[in-house]
Formats: sequence, structure tokens, C-alpha cells
Amino acid sequence: MMQIEQKILIVGTPSERVSRLCCIFEFLGEQCEIITADALVELLEAARYRALVIATDEVVPESIKNISSVAPWQPILLLGAAELKLSNILGIVEEPLSYPQLTELLHFCQVFGQVKKEQVPTSGNQTKLFRSLVGRSNGIANVRHLINQVAGSDATVLVLGQSGTGKEVVARNIHYMSERRDGPFIPVNCGAIPPELLESELFGHEKGSFTGAISARKGRFELAEGGTLFLDEIGDMPLQMQVKLLRVLQERVFERVGGSKTINTNVRVVAATHRDLESMIEENEFREDLYYRLNVFPIEMPALSERSEDIPLLLQELVSRVFNEGRGKVRFTQRAIESLKEHTWSGNVRELSNLVERLTILYPGGLVDVNDLPRKYRHIDVPEYSVEVSEEQLERDALASIFNDEEPVEIPETRFPTELPPEGVNLKDLLAELEIDMIRQALEQQDSVVARAAEMLGIRRTTLVEKMRKYGMGKD
Repeated sequence: MMQIEQKILIVGTPSERVSRLCCIFEFLGEQCEIITADALVELLEAARYRALVIATDEVVPESIKNISSVAPWQPILLLGAAELKLSNILGIVEEPLSYPQLTELLHFCQVFGQVKKEQVPTSGNQTKLFRSLVGRSNGIANVRHLINQVAGSDATVLVLGQSGTGKEVVARNIHYMSERRDGPFIPVNCGAIPPELLESELFGHEKGSFTGAISARKGRFELAEGGTLFLDEIGDMPLQMQVKLLRVLQERVFERVGGSKTINTNVRVVAATHRDLESMIEENEFREDLYYRLNVFPIEMPALSERSEDIPLLLQELVSRVFNEGRGKVRFTQRAIESLKEHTWSGNVRELSNLVERLTILYPGGLVDVNDLPRKYRHIDVPEYSVEVSEEQLERDALASIFNDEEPVEIPETRFPTELPPEGVNLKDLLAELEIDMIRQALEQQDSVVARAAEMLGIRRTTLVEKMRKYGMGKD
């Protein structure tokens, strides 16, 4: 597993110039270490560093090129001039050494490290967790980066974004990548609990504190001790509860409902909302002091419509999840994927997940094309594929559909003879007229819904469509 070390490595021997540079870096608050070129390659295989400073008078150009190719994500500075133009060599440390020069070069290294971050291998644990945040778009990559930055601290996090974007997934990633991963993760939906019960739900209650409190009960803060408490839909929390939550966040203590004992709490709080809290503050619906206490480290989840390029990967992930749950598997044509990329996705990833589950039920093991999608997801005009059927086959289908019905079709005496007349009949025209009459009646009774009319006639929808096409019939 590759680690990120906030350390500067100076590659060379402890000469006066190298030692002076190391002392200046340490004076600037940086961790610094002097190593030889031979020991460097092995270190680069295990970790990534804030910067490498290579003394060019001690390390030959071929060795520098080798170091650059082994760790292309590693920012490199050169101590001394050299005719080398490599993508990760960001500048030259010139003498005399100065504060503006060194801080500017270190800033270059920091920006380079952020841009090249995705190229660094991550641990298996991170890969498993981030699988729920699928995508290569800049928006989701930035979310993963912010999670990585904040997970190691105990800072309060506020996750913002539309409903269905995966705000709880972000909270769970923060928890499982933090030092609290062995503690509990307790979610609470503040909008789903009645206001009069929310205080008891969060802080617990003592026996007899209100009607129905037949025994003492721990609240979510106590249950989350040593772990993470996820307060979902924090914008729906009543104002009187916001005051009590603010006290807990500030003083890290609370009392149960009906109790007087002060209980200390060691809980990390992650809150989330789809609402605009700043607008709510202006309308006196949310406390400004609580907002700033929660908004220590904001993370905004992008809407699915803003990262449509991630839809193919999301489909792959969602299909795999449904399959692993033993509920079948479905595949999508490229045209269907392109059509889904054009959709607005007001329900975001949750809507996409529900669609995959529905299509898995409708087409188990099948291949979904544009016309197999529900109508509102069809954004590409593709003619519906139909199998050419001969007229003789259609007639056989018509006869089969008539004579295989469990209940015989009643033919009106005024239109169709009950006995064969001496002059005979044109059976083909008679059957066609019968079919047209039955189809018209079924459509009228089912409000022109073809699927229900086909069910009423005891034939498949596609068969009915073909018959209507043959006779030039429309729904009207």
C-alpha cells in the first residue's frame, strides 16, 4: 500500500550546501531528510513524498531520469542547474536561498500532487469503500479527494447535495477511513422523526420522563459513542432542537430527557441536507450559529446530470450489485446508455438504481435497448424492431386466437351468419371483419390502452399491434 508522507527528501550527501537547505526547510516547518540516490528508489515504491530535491552535482542525469520514470506522480526539484525537461521536474532551487523562492516551489509541488493524486495506487480498503462513489468525472474525483483529506481528523462535516446523490455514502466513507472505523456508525433522519420525539431519539430518556417511558433508554449520541453520528436532513430539524444540538457540539455534553446527570460525549458528527441552509437562515428557519458549527468542512455532492459521463460505470456497478444479491442480471446496448446519459435524473443515483432493478425484473438476463426503456428515458429516436410475418402466418394466428380462447367469442347475429348460406362466404373477409370488430371493441373498453386490450383478447401485445397495422387501425 502506498502512503503519502508529508516529508521532503533531499537526495545527496550531507554536504554544507545540502545541510543548509535542510535546515531552512525545517525552519519553514517542513520535515526534511537527506538520503542517497541508491536508497531512494526503494522508498519511492512504498510512499509518496511532499517533494524530492535532487542535488545535480552528485546525481547524474541518467539516475534523475530513472527516478522520474519510477515515480511520475512525485514532484521533483533540482538543487543546481541541469538540462533536463521532465514532466515532474517543477523547478530549480537557486542560490542564494530565499523564503519567497522556496515557498513558491513548495506550492508548485502541492498543486502537482493534487492534480496527479488519482495516479497514485490506493489501498484495498479505500478501493472497496470508494466503489460506492463510482465515476471518473472531476466532480466525483473531487469528492473522493475531500473525503481523503478530512477522514483523518475529527472535524464536523456538512454534506450538501440533491436527494439521491449519495450523501450517506459519503458519510460512511468518512467514518470507515477515519480512526473511528472500529466504533459504531449511527444514522438519524431528522426529517423522519416527529419533532416531539426527536430529543428523546437523540439524547435518550429516563424512566417515567413522559407517558410511555416505561424504562430508561439510550439516545443516538450514546449509541454512537466512540464512532460517528450521521444527522441526515439536518435542515428539517425544529428550531428548539437546533439550540440543544448546538450546545452538544460546543460543549460535548448533554442530559437525557427527564434526567439531570450530565453525560460527556465523544462522537464525530457528519450532517447532510438537500436544502439551502443560507436561505433558511435569512428566513429564520435555521440558526446561523449552528450552521457555522456544522459547516466546518463542507462537501458538495454533484447531481447525476452534472456527471453524465459516469453513467456507464454506475450502470456496471449497479448491475453487479443486483446480480450479487441473486436477483438476475441485465445488460444495456450502447444506444440505451447514450439515451440514459441524456436524461435529467431528478432523482439522481437513487433513480438510476431503481431503474436498473425494474429492468432486471422485466428483462432477466436480457439486453436492454432504447425502446425497452420506460418512455421518459427514451431520448434517442430509434425505430422499433419488428419481425416480418407472412400473411398466411397472421391468418393462422388469427384463427388460433379465436379458437383457443377459453370463452368463445359471441358473434352478433346481425352481422355474421350462424349458418353457411347456399352461395357460400368469403371466409378470409369474414374473419378479418370479425377481428376488426373484436379489436375495436377491446380498445374502446380499455380506453385505447393496447396492452390491456391485448390481454382482454387473450393475445400478446405485439400480435395485436401487428393486426392493427395490417388492418390500418389506430388507437383512435
